[in-house]
This record gives sequence, C-alpha cells and structure tokens, in this order.
Amino acid sequence: MSNLNNILENKIMPVAGRIAGQRHLQALRDGLILTMPLIIVGSLFLILGFLPIPGYEDFMARTFGEAWLTKLLYPVGATFDIMALIAAFGIAYRLAEKYKVDALSAGAISVAAFLLATPYHVSFLPEGATNPVLVGGAIPSALMGSKGLFVAMIIAMISTEIYRFFIQKNIIIKMPDGVPPAVSKSFIALIPGFVVIAFIWILRLIVEQTSFESLHNIVGEILGKPLGVLGGSLIGSLVAVFLIQLLWSCGLHGASIVGGVMGPIWLASMDANRIAFQGGQTDLPNIFTQQFFDIFIYIGGSGATLALVVAMLLRSRSQQMKQLGRLAIGPGIFNINEPITFGMPIVMNPLLILPFILTPLATVIITYLAMKTGLVVKPSGIAVPWTMPPIIGGYLAAGNKISGAVLQIVNFVVAFAIYYPFFRIWDKQKFAEEKGETKATQMGSNGIKA
Repeated sequence: MSNLNNILENKIMPVAGRIAGQRHLQALRDGLILTMPLIIVGSLFLILGFLPIPGYEDFMARTFGEAWLTKLLYPVGATFDIMALIAAFGIAYRLAEKYKVDALSAGAISVAAFLLATPYHVSFLPEGATNPVLVGGAIPSALMGSKGLFVAMIIAMISTEIYRFFIQKNIIIKMPDGVPPAVSKSFIALIPGFVVIAFIWILRLIVEQTSFESLHNIVGEILGKPLGVLGGSLIGSLVAVFLIQLLWSCGLHGASIVGGVMGPIWLASMDANRIAFQGGQTDLPNIFTQQFFDIFIYIGGSGATLALVVAMLLRSRSQQMKQLGRLAIGPGIFNINEPITFGMPIVMNPLLILPFILTPLATVIITYLAMKTGLVVKPSGIAVPWTMPPIIGGYLAAGNKISGAVLQIVNFVVAFAIYYPFFRIWDKQKFAEEKGETKATQMGSNGIKA
C-alpha cells in the first residue's frame, strides 16, 4: 500500500501536474466546451424528430406537411454543422486568455484563418449528368462541422501563437491615448492579424500544388486517421480510460486532461453517427463516441461511483460512510462524484484505487461487446449531457431505444459487484475506528467523573 502511494506521489503526480497545467491542452479543452451548448440544443431537435411513438410520423405529416422532418431538423444543421467554426474561435480565445492578450481579437483572427484554409467549393451533380461538377463560392458545411475540427484546433493554436508573439514583442500599431479602447485594440491587432492571414494564405497556395490539395486533407491523413484509429479502438479506449482513472487517483481531473486530446476524436465520431442516424441508417459507424463514455461508462461520474454510493447507503455499518452516502447520492445521480473521490476519499487511497480503475475498464469491455454484437444499439449521435441521470441517459443516447437503458443497469450491477468487497473492507476499518473512539471517549468520561 505504501509503495503504491509513493509511486503516485513521487512519479505520477509531478508529471500529471505538468500535463494538467499545459496551457494548450487547457485551451483545447475549454474551447471545445464552447460548442457543447449548441450541440445539446441541436440534439433536442434530433430527439423530437425521431420519437419512438406509434403513429408519430403520420401525425406530424398530417399536421405540418410531408416536409415536417426536414424543417424540424433545420436547427440540427445550424448547430452541429458549425462545430469547427465555433471551436476555432473558442480555442483561440481561451489560449489568448492564458497569454493575457486580447482574446476577442485572437478569436476573430483564428476564425478568418480557418475559413481561409478551407476550400470554397463543393461537388454538385446536375440533373441528368453522370459526373459531379465543382461549384465555387460555397463554404462546405461538412468542413465547418466535425470533419474540420482538427484543422480548426491546429489553426487556432498557430494563429494565437503568432498573434501573442507580435503583441508581447510590441510589434503593433499604437494609437494615441485619447482613442477609445475598442478602436485601439482593433489597430493593435492589424499587424499580427495580417501576418496570420498571410501565413495561412501562403501555406494554402503551397498545399494546393501538392496531391493533398488542401490543408484539411493533409491534417486528415497525417493526424485525423491515426488518432481516429486510436480513439475508435477497444485498446485505445481502454488506455484512455485507464489514464483518466489514474490521474483522478492522484487528485487531478483526469477527464479534462485526457479529454483535451481524445475529446475531438470522440466528438467527430459522435457527429458521424448523428449524420448516419439522421439519414435513417440502422448500422451506425462508430461505437466509441463521447456518449459511450459519459453515459454508459461513467455512471455516477469518473469511476462509475454511483454503485459505490448505493453500497454506502444500503450496507454501511460506519456512521461516517452512511452520512457520506446520504450527501453523495444527490450529486451522484447527476454523475457528479467529487464528494466521493475527495470525501471518502478515493484519491491517494490504495484500497479503493484498484476498483476505481478496474470498474470502468470492465464496463468499457462489456459495453463494447454489447454494441459490437448488436445486443445494444450504438450511440446515435444525440449529444446527451453528461449530467443526465442513468436509465434516461441510456435511453436517449441509444436513439430512444430501451436497450441503452438496460445496458446502463447491467453496467451498474457490474460496478456494484466490483466495488462491494473493497467497500466492505473500508467500511469495516471506519467502523472499528469509530468504535475505538467511542470507547476512548467513555473511558475519558469515566475518569473525569472519578
């Protein structure tokens, strides 16, 4: 036990702490969060379009016309299809904040640079023609959504690094003191903004002379595909979950740190499933999406600790565990488990770290097999918030299929079975401590009376 604590404190925590404090990873994480409210709003309309109610489609068609579904899904396109555009602004904004330079200007320049890196043409197949025709002057919505996410991330960081370099080196146009601050900031951004745009423009011209043709194709081949394979595989997902749990065991927010790297991959997979689901496909392309982990693996929060909270409520002998269980059940239902991880504690606790790591690893394998074999449908691409309570969350994430809720119940039972033996040992220790303290108090009380 002490050896494990020494390893965590002396080997893992210093490295993990440096990673957690890395400004680019933090900006990546916080910038992507900016897209989530829009995606969740779009998902609400997606749910309304595919409610599993007998006669629902006929009723909607009679009431609102045959094109009701197309019109209902307008907000889905308006939210999901600008994911990369919002990320380009959000990541640059957050990174600029870390450097303490004007974040609004950095975000605006990043968006312009991202659009410059995107080819303004789409394929169009005229009626009666056999070969598609390239039409210029149109921004391809696919590259504004999940397909352009990696390019948006890279350009946001490059443009902000160039921007802050010029600002910090004072290579700017200074206005007199009497000029309003908003105008002054605009002129300050002129030189760095010009350099960013010129750099991306030259880069695009060079790339267009190669077989890749666009920056999006380069990033997709060199970065997107390898990371997609990693994030879309069972082994890669198990490694990611293991790292998340290990970081949490050291008291660091593992989901945020690992999510900064894996989040874009899982978001892109989620959107690919959403497009297939929206198109009526039954065999969706991806198993591992953001909802796979948020909804089916982390029931009760990182480590799937809702089962542990229930064990505390039902089987505790220790008063401390009973009271903590009562306090933690409310947040736990909404997948918030800081009262458990820091209050029990699980952090730096060798006895409870083992089930804390093993439980989500086991449920990843179970969930993967259930979806791979077709017993449970794959996540539909509906962006169910991570705070959604169990059963409801599984039902919605599976595209309004009851199999998603059943899988959550199975994973909860597995988590309970893994946690329970370790919990009994911990509860026994706490009960003995409380009993010893009670005896000591009684002896002290008797001594005073004597």
